[in-house]
Amino acid sequence: MRKHFIIFAVLMVIGLAAGLSTAGKAITLKGSDTMLLLGQRWAEVYMEKHPGMVIQVTGGGSGVGIAALINGATNICQSSRSMTASEKMKLRDRYYSTGVEIPVAKDGVTLYLNEKNPISELTLDQIKDIYTGNTTNWSQLGGPDTKIIVYGRENSSGTYVFFREVALKNADYTSSMQSLPGTAAVVNAVAKDLYGIGYGGAAYAKGVKEVAIKTAKGSFKPTTETVKSGQYPLSRNLFWYLQSKPTGDLKKLVDWALSPEGQEIVKLVGYFTIK
Repeated sequence: MRKHFIIFAVLMVIGLAAGLSTAGKAITLKGSDTMLLLGQRWAEVYMEKHPGMVIQVTGGGSGVGIAALINGATNICQSSRSMTASEKMKLRDRYYSTGVEIPVAKDGVTLYLNEKNPISELTLDQIKDIYTGNTTNWSQLGGPDTKIIVYGRENSSGTYVFFREVALKNADYTSSMQSLPGTAAVVNAVAKDLYGIGYGGAAYAKGVKEVAIKTAKGSFKPTTETVKSGQYPLSRNLFWYLQSKPTGDLKKLVDWALSPEGQEIVKLVGYFTIK
């Protein structure tokens, strides 16, 4: 009986070790909905090239991803905004590190209009006035005499934070804005609403009109050239955040995402390479 128990115990240890080995190859990415498509595509290609590797990608918003990183619930946080000083201090208090910030792609936050809307360009001031509620009718911008229906993201979204800081200059969003849980939902709403306007990542601009942003130097849409040069005023980096300097499988994944092969996927998804 004792002999059988010992054999069973040994088999249990071997089984646990095998499970830990498999679990050790699992990498989790969580956060930005803007980056969800990109993270999923990276994961698909990387797992095809590395049999046995498991990469799990979920959204929820940059704020959700950062909270998960702080709580130890994800290996990599995908974020469309920079971490705040307060968030970095929370990481430091728990892990004795303020984290590692890795820019992995570039984006131009895009203003979406219904394809039948005659408006083709807006200034940042006009965009601010729309999203703070000072401009409420398209006729004020040379369009039809109809109410502007404003769509945006929830406050857990990094894009929500970035847009408020840069386009609204930290002013409050209008109370009439309809906050939606993801960029795809914003695009879908605007595509169906002749008088709607929304914002989000460049990769999602399908079935809607991209608005050019008019500046003193010209009128610009988000392209490789305008985003990398900064001519497009809503250009930004997209980030991966880690608790500490990556090693092992994490480092291999990060290095690959930044490699020419990984950056080619950035272009295929609809964003812009980091270099």
